[in-house]
Amino acid sequence: MRNVLFICSRNQWRSPTAEQLWRRHPLIAARSAGTSPNARHRVSVDDIDWADVILVMEEKHKSRLVAEFTRMLEGKPIHVLDIPDDYKYMDAELVEELQRSVPSILGIDGHPHP
Repeated sequence: MRNVLFICSRNQWRSPTAEQLWRRHPLIAARSAGTSPNARHRVSVDDIDWADVILVMEEKHKSRLVAEFTRMLEGKPIHVLDIPDDYKYMDAELVEELQRSVPSILGIDGHPHP
């Protein structure tokens, strides 16, 4: 099983949707966090340590992670999903976008178990 950390800004809509979508997949343990000081759950050293792979919604999230956790990120793949902050939690389009992009990055079956 691989530990997958989903990151957005405030951990309100995009990354919690991704976590919800993928948390029951048999090959994945999913967690979500945000880069903003106002995030519902701010990304921590423990999150980075736990993660095997990190999926960020935008390039700026990757930059913030790299700035804050430089050494810890060595050898950890970080993928930018390019999903803008245009969606609410569990928005149908957001779910579709995540179902389209995440499986190919992780090399898994594209049908998460809701």
